[in-house]
Amino acid sequence: MKVDPRRLAAFLTAPGACRVVLLHGDDEGLVRERSRALTRAVVGSEDDPFRIAELDRDQVGRLAEEASALAMTGGRRVVRLREVGDAATGAVQAVLRSRAEALVILEAPALVRGRLRTLLEASDEAAVIACYPEEGRALAVTVRETLAGLGVAIETEALAWVVTQLGADRGGIRLELDKLALYAAGGMVDMAAAAACLGDDAALSFEDALAAACLGQVAVMDRALELALADGLAPVGALRQVGAHFQRLLQARLLLEDGMTAAAAVATLRPPVFFRRAAGVQAMLALWNSASIVRLLEEVRQVEFACKQTGSRPDLLCRRLLAVTAMRAQRQGRAG
Repeated sequence: MKVDPRRLAAFLTAPGACRVVLLHGDDEGLVRERSRALTRAVVGSEDDPFRIAELDRDQVGRLAEEASALAMTGGRRVVRLREVGDAATGAVQAVLRSRAEALVILEAPALVRGRLRTLLEASDEAAVIACYPEEGRALAVTVRETLAGLGVAIETEALAWVVTQLGADRGGIRLELDKLALYAAGGMVDMAAAAACLGDDAALSFEDALAAACLGQVAVMDRALELALADGLAPVGALRQVGAHFQRLLQARLLLEDGMTAAAAVATLRPPVFFRRAAGVQAMLALWNSASIVRLLEEVRQVEFACKQTGSRPDLLCRRLLAVTAMRAQRQGRAG
């Protein structure tokens, strides 16, 4: 069976009579994190040699034997098999037929839909859990809850910024949040603390480049973008920042066109605009009307698609988009 996302947290702490769990998806860190959570739920720890068996891909032939073994100290055992593929289907079928009591956890980050998933999705004694990178609101919830578990709170503005700085792998995210919690030392994470702890020169430089592009400051944009790319900026990630920025700008612009003041429109945005950038966003609203923003958003979508094509040059495509954006803002400013 597939586990309903709404039941996932409860399942990870109490898998009940489930006998086989398949963890698959692009986020290897999340696969490992959920595997450890299931192990703790059954065994109570992650390092009990009598109740936990670790198998590599080439040891799949031992799966049924390990699943049927009894722990010397008593209690239910956990058997974890790493790097699982469809080749393990026969061994997993043997486990399901054996009535073994152990919980078998299959870690399969690279698995695509095939015989193994089909088998387990159809079984009432198995669970299939997708592990894909979180983003947006889901990632923000994870950040807030993880920090809360570490005894740290985070301000709304800082949370919005932190989400944009984190990578896609749960393992890396957890390391960054551990570092942030240690820095905050049980207190409140504000914008200054987040920037001091997780500040990424490439990301910060790109924020400057994007702001300059939206305001028609071509030379400033070019210098900031050059620095961001030199510091390791990922072009596709940058394009997503451009899209998210213009989505927020569109929300504020529609309110402005309905009669709200620029300051009031910017103040409605959630998460809030960083106070040091609020005046710049108000100035952008004077340069970009809703029609021009919608047009730009479509161009961002097309450029991101082009970046994913074989043989493309994402860095050049990103440069061109920002250059076109800056020149368009210049023209719109002169026309205004």
